[in-house]
Amino acid sequence: MFIFLKSLSRSVHGDEEPQEQPELSKTDGGSNDDDLCTSLTVWRKSLLISCNGFTVIDSNGNLVYRVDNYMGGRTKELVLMDGKGNSILTMRRCKNLRLVDTWVIYGGEVGDHCTSEKPIFYVKKCINILHTNKSNVLAYVYRPPSDKRYAYTIEGSYSHRSCKVVNEKKRVVAEIKRKDATSGGICFGLDVFVLIIKAGFDPGFAMALVLLLDQMFS
Repeated sequence: MFIFLKSLSRSVHGDEEPQEQPELSKTDGGSNDDDLCTSLTVWRKSLLISCNGFTVIDSNGNLVYRVDNYMGGRTKELVLMDGKGNSILTMRRCKNLRLVDTWVIYGGEVGDHCTSEKPIFYVKKCINILHTNKSNVLAYVYRPPSDKRYAYTIEGSYSHRSCKVVNEKKRVVAEIKRKDATSGGICFGLDVFVLIIKAGFDPGFAMALVLLLDQMFS
């Protein structure tokens, strides 16, 4: 399996040099140097045969994130883990009667004795009934406790794997890009794409947003 992952990473990233890794504690994407970024290959498949999920590898073919969803399809909770299986972020669907699909993001694993159960972000799906949304906003990301002013917007089309995460200063801090290529017998479709994270933005948080987009728009 890992031989395949390394081959997949080389096919996606080519011969590029390893990129500088942003500090995980930052989520503002405030760096002025847009050339420094992290590029990850996202595979919409779990390493476990009996699960749905995601496998994320870096440009060297190293496993950096994974998601194993035993329930399959639309679920009430997702846990993003690092390559060693440690929980990084937990996402839970809000339990309310609202029509808007809203998720809460917690640090670590909810219920674990080392983790505060205070949410760190809310992500709300953009509902445009009249189809007048010219900016193609998919979702809004809020910092609690306020839900009136968003910290980030996610724009584009997840079904086409073409999305941008934009901060309050209108700077792009992360991008999802489709990989259309055939190399070594591997055909890249919607299940394999690239996640590009600008310096200063948390790669784990960026991957969490990918997971929520998948739940909202798949």
